[in-house]
Amino acid sequence: MRAPLKENEIVDHPRPQLRRAQWLNLDGPWQAMLDDGAVHYEPADVPFDRTIIVPFPPEAAASGVHDRGFRRRVWYRRVVGLDDDLLPSPDERLKLHFGAVNHRARVWINGHFAMQHKGGHGPFSIDVSRYLDGRSMEIVVQAEDDPHDMHKVRGKMDWELEPHSIWYPRTTGIWRTVWLEKVARSHVAKLRWTADVFTWQIRLDADVAHHAPGSTVNVVLRLGDKVLVSDRCMLLEGRLSRLFQLPDPGIDDARAHWMWSPESPQLIDAEITLHAADGLVLDHVVSYTALRTVSVDGDRFLLNSRPYYLRMVLDQGYWPESLMVASAEQLRQDVVLIKRLGFNGVRKHQKSEDPRWLYWCDVMGLCVWAEMPSAYGFSSETVHGVMEEWKELVERDISHPSIVAWVPTNESWGVPELMHDRRQVDFVRAMYHMTKALDGTRPVVGNDGWEMPCGDFVNIHDYHADPEELVARYGTREGLQYTFEHVRPARRRLVIDGFVGTGKPLFLSEFGGIACMDDADPKGWGYSVARDGEELLERYRRLMDAIHRCRPLSGFCYTQLTDTFHEKNGLLTEQRVPKAPIAALAEATRGPDARLHDWYTDPLGHSELWRGKRVPEPAPMGGQAAAIPATPETTHASAGPEDQPGMAAPEPGLRLPSEAA
Repeated sequence: MRAPLKENEIVDHPRPQLRRAQWLNLDGPWQAMLDDGAVHYEPADVPFDRTIIVPFPPEAAASGVHDRGFRRRVWYRRVVGLDDDLLPSPDERLKLHFGAVNHRARVWINGHFAMQHKGGHGPFSIDVSRYLDGRSMEIVVQAEDDPHDMHKVRGKMDWELEPHSIWYPRTTGIWRTVWLEKVARSHVAKLRWTADVFTWQIRLDADVAHHAPGSTVNVVLRLGDKVLVSDRCMLLEGRLSRLFQLPDPGIDDARAHWMWSPESPQLIDAEITLHAADGLVLDHVVSYTALRTVSVDGDRFLLNSRPYYLRMVLDQGYWPESLMVASAEQLRQDVVLIKRLGFNGVRKHQKSEDPRWLYWCDVMGLCVWAEMPSAYGFSSETVHGVMEEWKELVERDISHPSIVAWVPTNESWGVPELMHDRRQVDFVRAMYHMTKALDGTRPVVGNDGWEMPCGDFVNIHDYHADPEELVARYGTREGLQYTFEHVRPARRRLVIDGFVGTGKPLFLSEFGGIACMDDADPKGWGYSVARDGEELLERYRRLMDAIHRCRPLSGFCYTQLTDTFHEKNGLLTEQRVPKAPIAALAEATRGPDARLHDWYTDPLGHSELWRGKRVPEPAPMGGQAAAIPATPETTHASAGPEDQPGMAAPEPGLRLPSEAA
């Protein structure tokens, strides 16, 4: 069994906001079989003839298979030895967790069919206790994923054999961490944190599995070493809802020590302990939350009740050797690089990212637009699949303070006939309203890019290469009105079905895409092309100067962070090497007004107040089993004084209480 978490291991936990001290990582070698023709139905019939390194998909080189052919099914098998620390007693349960399996997973435990889960991007768990009959446990997973199904949730996965244009290699099968966790029969199953800055309160909603009569819950909240809340209450049923009133200092300068923002990413540590009626500790979990609010006021986006200009970058979340999978350290380094490039936000594009990446956005301070991976075709299957999977993802990520907006639909993907099919308009509206019903604390985008029938923002994708043309379109209220009525970027109408769009926060949520490449890759492309890093920097400066002159904008999202297969329009290569001096790129990103604010003296965009109170950061872990080590180029790209101990943001909840041991 895994030893209690050490301080520098907290980053590696697959579920950062509901952590227990002991868990067993099952990543690593599994037996496998590529069932391309989908001819096998039962585990006993499967000839496991190869090894695959989980959680890397078979299409990735890091998996040890590196086969990008079409396949309908992949089978996995692993036998886990159960020592005394893993074997559950009659009052305990053994939980098997899957971070994500694409697209439909069937799981057998010791020959017994245990569960089916549909949806390739969300997590699921199985109580395997009933299937145990000794000191070993056989896990068999059948992952079914039709590569030609255009109505399932796909994101950027290509339907052609080789990646082309903006489409990337498929990610089949298990592609997130698999792990075991022993818990008491009565245990904390789910947490949700909600901050209300206006009343200076934090709300906790917790689901407790198998509620025991007479049990109590103790909640402790800390700001650094200061205890803010120590609350014990009787658990009358299997759900706890509790409001915690914090001591409000009132004045902004004092409140700033408490509140989360990219410039001061203050987190509040949390511990939840479940006690039986006789006082016995049944469960203890470590979590964190933050005081942060996001809202819309007229045509401005507000963070903590103040207008906040979002400087975002589009992030595809792919790595050349491992595709959509990354180690804990690779995820951390991407957040560091985004901040060093001068951005205060990121739009994770067509992908649900690893919760450990969201953890680092929380810790280091990045505003995240969380986006639903799209289907391509429209049908009743699309409606059911997209809605169910989106609900899972919103529920998974809803407590992360870094997420400031939800993007359920992008560029009419999955709804290709919005202009002509009433059902598709209703589906986009339904996704918008369902998201608002699930989470009433964040703005929701209707259809990012164009053909918007609803939404709290107006988001436009415009890759025009002339900076002055962008100023003409978005630089004045008069020009903006003309753009809405007469300009059609990508030959698409911007707003439809009576949605006006004016009077709402306006974002240029995709633009730029300047490629920098040689002639070695004839398929490489960008929306415009620079010959070398020097020309890239000059073009980027002129483009960003134009965007900063567009006063009606509430922010922007530049395309994109890294090169991704044939797309060569990243500010970084696929290996995360900057194509131009990173400090010069950051200066252009931040714009001339950044000089007015003292927080930009820190290369990570942190305020002087924040730098004065933070503590040295523990050395990060090197990653999971079989994780790809950092290349020399990656190390060079991310090295800098801000990465050294004492210069980065502290982690929350590092000191585990004695009960966790």
